[in-house]
Amino acid sequence: MTEQITRVDVGIVGGGPAGLMTALLLKRRGISAAVIETRTQEEIRHTQRAGILEAPTVRMLLEADIGSRVLTDGHEHEGTVLSFDGVQHRIDFQALVGRSVWLYPQNEVFHDLATAWQREGGEIHFAVTDTAVDGIETAAPAIGFTDASGQSRRIEAELIIGTDGSRSMCRKLIPEEVRTDHFISYPFAWFGILCEAPPTAPELIYANSDIGFALISQRNESVQRMYFQCDPDTDPQSWSDDAIFDHIQQVLGEDSGVKLKRGPIIEKTVLPFRSYVCDPLSYGRLVLAGDAGHTVPPTGAKGLNLAFADVRALIPAVEEFITGLPNASEDEIPGDTPEALRRYSRTALDRVWKAQNFSYWATNLLHRQPDENPFTHKRRRGEFDAITSSAYGQAYFADSYTGWSD
Repeated sequence: MTEQITRVDVGIVGGGPAGLMTALLLKRRGISAAVIETRTQEEIRHTQRAGILEAPTVRMLLEADIGSRVLTDGHEHEGTVLSFDGVQHRIDFQALVGRSVWLYPQNEVFHDLATAWQREGGEIHFAVTDTAVDGIETAAPAIGFTDASGQSRRIEAELIIGTDGSRSMCRKLIPEEVRTDHFISYPFAWFGILCEAPPTAPELIYANSDIGFALISQRNESVQRMYFQCDPDTDPQSWSDDAIFDHIQQVLGEDSGVKLKRGPIIEKTVLPFRSYVCDPLSYGRLVLAGDAGHTVPPTGAKGLNLAFADVRALIPAVEEFITGLPNASEDEIPGDTPEALRRYSRTALDRVWKAQNFSYWATNLLHRQPDENPFTHKRRRGEFDAITSSAYGQAYFADSYTGWSD
């Protein structure tokens, strides 16, 4: 079978929200792109992921003019509740920093972006196999793959962008002698459930007690998302529905005034906790964005938002690189990373480490360590009180949670 070849400015490996937003914003600037993805469109559409969008992320969706439903189907949250040993404190985002977050699941963000990209005639291939990227140390990088129908294809481009998630194959193309992998794992995980029940509270509740952490979230008016801290090796099927709800209620406090709305549990998962940063995020004619370059624990709701922050930094860098090619190609040194792409890496990593700090801090504040003793718990309670009793402490949390300006 003859190989089908596409020629574009940018080839994108990974068709999740980060890859699709990148493709759409490049198209707005007259830069052509083609996207490939190993998963099917339906698989991504129905995978339940994080649901909190920072103010800058919402602004990106609106300014991209893609017909996003974030304002019609999403829910604005002007604050959130922190709870410790049953004592609750509401952090008023609007009063403190003048910003909100929106509850709008990641799979809905994907649907908005995929619909817009396909409606505008953008090239995307789902359910691909045999993906291989070559030539990133030359002026002619390319992506080879087999599409869902079995056709062998090749995308030739000036630049490859890897937005292919935490198990990124693109990341491994950066040589080990160039790449530094910063990584830590946490000694606990989240036991997550989806249940058919109305919302327990109008805003998210982040709760801690001497038995650990719990989060009360929502998906819509009839489905709730809840989590509680567990051992990473926990078997989700080892917990009955009643035991799950009873445990979360105990973390919230029996006398806290918050009573869980219960209903049939339709999904149980265990999510391991880890933090990772790849440095640099660019090498030759390859750049990384989103989970391909970094992951954070979900406590601070930074994953998707940090990916979109990468995209905001990446788009002008790619435009500068592409428009400068006619003058740069003859002098280009094989394997050298263009300055615009190096600058993207530095800019993005500055924000990544800022987000890593907030996520690490919030995670350790709100979770019980496996070897925790009464002193450690009370020390964390003192830290919690210091944050919630001070307008400045609350403002730090609100500013970090709702999204810093670029």
